[in-house]
Amino acid sequence: MRSGRVVVGCCGFPVSMKRYVARFNAVEVQSTFYRVHERRTLERWRRSVPEDFVFSVKAFQGVTHPPNSPTWRRSNVRPKPGHGLLRASREVMESWEVTLEACRALKAEFCVVQTPAAFNDTPQNVENALRFFKEVDRDGITIGFEPRGWSETWIKKVCEQTDLVHVVDPFAAEPLHLSSRRTLYLRLHGSPPGKRMYSYTYTDEDLRWLERFLRRHEFSRTYVMFNNVTMFDDAHRFLKLLQEIGWEIDQSMSK
Repeated sequence: MRSGRVVVGCCGFPVSMKRYVARFNAVEVQSTFYRVHERRTLERWRRSVPEDFVFSVKAFQGVTHPPNSPTWRRSNVRPKPGHGLLRASREVMESWEVTLEACRALKAEFCVVQTPAAFNDTPQNVENALRFFKEVDRDGITIGFEPRGWSETWIKKVCEQTDLVHVVDPFAAEPLHLSSRRTLYLRLHGSPPGKRMYSYTYTDEDLRWLERFLRRHEFSRTYVMFNNVTMFDDAHRFLKLLQEIGWEIDQSMSK
């Protein structure tokens, strides 16, 4: 059974935007995690792609990552003590507004909130997550939560209570919640069958397994976003596989 619509793309632009758009109709913007972009820059990106091109956005690190995170070295913002950890601080709320502005400018319908490995499921962190996701303005955007080092129990509880999509690498975990919009969001970090993160090229059998994984889940829409060193070619191979089998692909062109 093939249920729902699928978009296939990469986490970031591995090639020029012009070359990328000639092959794909979706991308997860990674630079919004590291930097605060001017709105006119994001609007220019939006104008540079076809009208039906799909952007998703990775939330600015000021929402999730504390000032001692090495990721801040790539930022154009100086971190403050109140940044990160989904805290009820002015800095976190301002960082979320930055994220929302990026989503609006790009007309993105999905935002990935990825927390650092150090943000495990302690009582305080769970409390922070529940409060943040319950109270934050979503402006119609579907939020995906990608925690690391959390137990299934707490992932499921937070996602169910706050209507989040549990973002997973399907080769490592099963999604525990798809949100009320029945959205499946997969980020493929290049890890099958073990821990070879990123420096991995998916085999044809891996891609066939991934297609079977999609068949096992009922969804309205799914994002399949590759995030490995050969993501440009691997994502294209998977897109072609889905098209050959007869999936309903959210693509304006058969490329």
